Amino acid sequence: MSRMSPPDGEGVLITGVYGAGKSSVAREIAYLLDQRQRPHAFVDVDFLGWGVTDFSDDADEHYLTLVNLAAVVANFQDAGVDLFVLAYFIADHDVLRQVREAAGIPLRVVRLTVPLDDISQRLAADVTSGRQDDLRSAAVQIATSAGVGLEELTIANDRPVRVVAEEIMSWLGWY
Repeated sequence: MSRMSPPDGEGVLITGVYGAGKSSVAREIAYLLDQRQRPHAFVDVDFLGWGVTDFSDDADEHYLTLVNLAAVVANFQDAGVDLFVLAYFIADHDVLRQVREAAGIPLRVVRLTVPLDDISQRLAADVTSGRQDDLRSAAVQIATSAGVGLEELTIANDRPVRVVAEEIMSWLGWY
């Protein structure tokens, strides 16, 4: 396969607490871009860091995630992708800066909001043990307003996923 010059790219970072629907909304945006035959990449950033070698309290959890994000975005750009849809919880300005630097593209940030009771119902349907930890984390994140104020757009994710995705795409000018 011949390598192409990386295009300038842009992206959207869908953020929100655990269970807010980041991955589902991002997948729907990717589906809608597929339907329009727009070159794009969907990256669920959480999956880029699911490798552990250091189980100490001093481990830098985000290092591997950021290194992998930089590589994945570069690979997609080399293939001609110029629109990126990322899903990842951003807790503070420092993490947002790190993600933007690793991605190397302008990222607009959309935060999804969902009441904790709804998140509890969503996560209860997941059979993995870690989802109860995710629910506890979501409760703390909501109580401490983690990630609030980092977004350019806040959207209540209490409607059909397609409606939320279309609203985001319209705001981005991708629709």
